[in-house]
Amino acid sequence: MEDCAIMLWKKKRIGLALGGGGARGLAHIGVLKVLEKEEIPIHLIVGTSIGALVGGAYASGSSPNELQKKVDEYLNSTEFQSSAMKAFEEAHAKGELSLTQKIQTYLRNRFYLIQAMFKPGILSNEEFQATIDYFVPDIQIEETQIPFRAVATDLKSCKQIVFSEGPLRQAVMASCAVPGAIAPLKEGERLLSDGGIICLVPSSVARQEGAEIVISVAVDRGIRSEELRTVVDVYLRVCEVMGEKLKDYELAEADVVIHPEVGDLHWSHFSQAMGLIEEGEKAAMKKLDDIRHVVPGVKKWFRFKMPTKSYKRRSK
Repeated sequence: MEDCAIMLWKKKRIGLALGGGGARGLAHIGVLKVLEKEEIPIHLIVGTSIGALVGGAYASGSSPNELQKKVDEYLNSTEFQSSAMKAFEEAHAKGELSLTQKIQTYLRNRFYLIQAMFKPGILSNEEFQATIDYFVPDIQIEETQIPFRAVATDLKSCKQIVFSEGPLRQAVMASCAVPGAIAPLKEGERLLSDGGIICLVPSSVARQEGAEIVISVAVDRGIRSEELRTVVDVYLRVCEVMGEKLKDYELAEADVVIHPEVGDLHWSHFSQAMGLIEEGEKAAMKKLDDIRHVVPGVKKWFRFKMPTKSYKRRSK
């Protein structure tokens, strides 16, 4: 009976599509914790933006617990505390700041604003590369333990780019290049930027790459209920509406959608990492019955103890 259950679910290739959303994407780590704990097999990972960073690191062999530890260490490092990313977070903080913090934030933001007038991104590729290197190993995409794809946008051709080979770090860098914050990555004739521009949750890419069952994780904050008082408010709302429609198109390609409660967090609020990871776990647990429903034989697989040797992740 166990052999029969194994054969049923082994025939289906399961793809995991991890969406973009800046710091909110740290919830992906919590989702991965649950999927790994429940021994749900993942045969393909496709990531956009922060989804490419987390997905690429996991596909390369880092466990969810290792990723959580790395995130905690990085956020407490001197490098991050003095970075533009930290300045962005302070600028969008909702709580009260001390007078000193307000002055520091004001001066930093003025400095970055002036930089933005003369550069394609507040952070250069070189400055952000250290972050990528901290989480992602220096290997080729073809060498990942789980097949992996990263999604980016070519600003010249206006086309979606799917990385299936080549340097893993470069693919993740291109996918994570948030417009305005991180300079686009030049690659030959292409100018690569965040995959979330046209593919916020890469469900369709997972399907195109051979996944027969797609589990998608969306970490966007949706359309906010705010008054439209200024030109900037209207412009931001237009962007939100377009993004929401594109996201709905992608999620229609998914068999199961996991949507962690990320609230109204700005993409730069990385200090909320541990809470976001916990929300990812909660959301994934709520969707386990849906996953059991779409994966053939998975109910029997959960009922009986199954051999997991062939799916065990290799130790580093």
